[in-house]
Amino acid sequence: MPFRPDVTVAAVIERDGRFLMVEERAARRIVFNQPAGHLERGESLVEAVVRETLEETGYVLAPDAVTGIYLWRNPVLDRTFLRVAFSGPAEGPDPARRLDRCIIRAAWLTREQLAARPNALRSPLVLRCIDDYLAGTRHPLSLLASLDPGADAGSIAAG
Repeated sequence: MPFRPDVTVAAVIERDGRFLMVEERAARRIVFNQPAGHLERGESLVEAVVRETLEETGYVLAPDAVTGIYLWRNPVLDRTFLRVAFSGPAEGPDPARRLDRCIIRAAWLTREQLAARPNALRSPLVLRCIDDYLAGTRHPLSLLASLDPGADAGSIAAG
């Protein structure tokens, strides 16, 4: 069977030492995660992280950097995730916007508050993304390329 990791995106949004997190229901648990989710057919990674942030928090993200690309295998689910994490400012929230049904609430938490509750984190990626952000890891958005389906096949073969 071919190997197909789940491609996901996540937003690391910081204000005054606090990070925008979502408290959500996942696998019969209540956990904290960055605004995050799966890449959908036909969208770029940047479009996906903007959409997921809005759907899960009501905030409009303006991504300005890639803070990391992570490959992680969930040993319980035996699934592998390829996560692209972005950072940037966000405006909002829109109080009239309904959040995704699995989302309990959006919350601003410090790294220390999250680290004090490791069993309440959706995955080890949560703190790793924050730590890389705090370490100053920033890559330009141009690191990521989305090719148009009509792109010249010769240029794709060369890439």
